Amino acid sequence: MSNTAVLNSANTTIFGNLVADTYENREEEKMTHKEYKGKRHFQINQKIHFGIQRKVVSNMTTEAWETIPHVTYIYEPDITDFIDEFKKLNESGKHKDKITLNTLLLKCFVEGIKADPILNSHIEFNKALVRGTVESYEDINISMPYLLPNGEMMTINLHNFENRNLDNMTDYIADIGRKVKNTNLNEVMYDVSLDNTLNALGKGEFIKSLGRLIGSKTGKHKVKNLSGDAKRAYYSIPEKDRLTKEDIEQGTVTISNIGSIYKGQRGALALLEIVPPQVFAIGIGGVQEKPGVYVDENGEKQIGIRKILPLCLAFDHRALDFGELVPFMERLDDIFANPQQIEKW
Repeated sequence: MSNTAVLNSANTTIFGNLVADTYENREEEKMTHKEYKGKRHFQINQKIHFGIQRKVVSNMTTEAWETIPHVTYIYEPDITDFIDEFKKLNESGKHKDKITLNTLLLKCFVEGIKADPILNSHIEFNKALVRGTVESYEDINISMPYLLPNGEMMTINLHNFENRNLDNMTDYIADIGRKVKNTNLNEVMYDVSLDNTLNALGKGEFIKSLGRLIGSKTGKHKVKNLSGDAKRAYYSIPEKDRLTKEDIEQGTVTISNIGSIYKGQRGALALLEIVPPQVFAIGIGGVQEKPGVYVDENGEKQIGIRKILPLCLAFDHRALDFGELVPFMERLDDIFANPQQIEKW
């Protein structure tokens, strides 16, 4: 046999072995893959069906992201001097109860919204006809997530905050805390959900309404309401002593304070859903110390450790453009740069 023939024979053998090995490896991979898919051996830790609170939140947030073109902006004001003034405010004894930073920030945001009233609006938009209206309001009703004693969240509607001073706000929030203790979450949220379903039915959204009713009243996902003596005992509590659907109905703007849940956080809220038909939402992060430039008492620029408040400002681009956020931020810039004005609040 010639050298060429030997070489060709060797090459054929090597090539054949490679093909065979490759085929066998692929078959082994297929078997392994089939075996893995067939076993489904993930161990389930627990399986939780949505309760009424999760149903309401999931429905609202899904609608928000499906229908609203969100724009978010990270605004990070330096609140070092503002924090110093806040401490002096509580030390002064001018207020009957301690003013929390959360309450003071709510007042700041209300002042910002009053300077920029288009943010305090609802939108109606018909995609098919490309028709829309934006309706702004005098009343500033703040939808604010509230952490309940059992760890669940409930969005509370803080009514008529446009003209409240710090003492009024403090009393109002304290009263919400008192009512929460007497409130059955399932009952009040079911009332709101049923009201929303009936409103949808009134608008001709029959399929949507039917789906909600089936989802809440049948099978494993059925919402468990009070009945019999328990129901009569609960509804015998005066409405002034418990939350009602009016306390958690739709507000005009949403303010979510994640900074109060975990004060040691070092991040910033980058996305925040807007609750339809609202057009604006504010996400508050935790106050953080960062290096920053500031002007000292001699008018000189210095670099030092500053207290920064990360805020996420989200708006509905159908209703607003970025320029319409400017008056809000300018008002906040003024408050944080000249914090002595909070003494008059």
